[in-house]
Amino acid sequence: MDPAGQRRVPLRLAVLQADTPVPGIDARYGGGYLGVFRHLFARAVAPAPLDSVLSLTGYDVVGDPDSYPSLEDDVDAVLITGSKHSAFGDDAWIKALVEFTRKALLTTSPPEGEKGATTTTTTKKGVRVVGVCFGHQIVARTLGTMVARSDRGWEVSVTETRLTEKGKELFGKDTLHIQQMHRDQAFGLPAGAELLAESDKCANHGFVMPGRAITVQGHPEFTEDMVREILEARHATGLFSDELFQSGMDRKGNEQDGVLMARVFLDFIQQQE
Repeated sequence: MDPAGQRRVPLRLAVLQADTPVPGIDARYGGGYLGVFRHLFARAVAPAPLDSVLSLTGYDVVGDPDSYPSLEDDVDAVLITGSKHSAFGDDAWIKALVEFTRKALLTTSPPEGEKGATTTTTTKKGVRVVGVCFGHQIVARTLGTMVARSDRGWEVSVTETRLTEKGKELFGKDTLHIQQMHRDQAFGLPAGAELLAESDKCANHGFVMPGRAITVQGHPEFTEDMVREILEARHATGLFSDELFQSGMDRKGNEQDGVLMARVFLDFIQQQE
């Protein structure tokens, strides 16, 4: 921390890549989801050069589940990406990710009574956790909230979410329009968390735990071209019906607030304890 209570820049952000983008996106942006998030944060900090504000390092937590940053020395924050996998799964790499997330959350003092609160000492600085879609659900699961497949079906493409009072405080508006690509969701809210947003199909569209974690169910990193390719790929396999596909295609290019969301992430990481 610098004397003003803000973390030194460039901030060190570890991107925990929980999937590989579809081929066109991977080729266009390079480096897996690390490249996709570099594209998002570059727009969020413009006109400043990205590397003057944020240093991003990617970790393939699926293919190399032993590859994680040191929570003592390597990072100021970790970001858990989206994924085609289910956060409630029991794959070994998902269990390892949940355990790492637990350790990251415990680098700051957990609320009294939270599991593990009295069994783990804290480090000198807290590592902030950012969860996006699957990552949001992983944080919720880690904190004891049920994650499951919703019987309300998919949310896809740009969707309006209604902000809570806390959400309005953070984002400075009443609603957010954000790209979606999910049918799994977190049911309930972890102890000590404040809900940020909801929609007609999903009651938990993100939450914040001051000094510890911020999560969103949507995809601030997705652009129109990314969503188009995902919609086309999932429609071609039959996962998306004709009706769902067309609805998503109709809304994929609508105005959305992904860059604003990235700026809020950066503000959250920079805040003093």
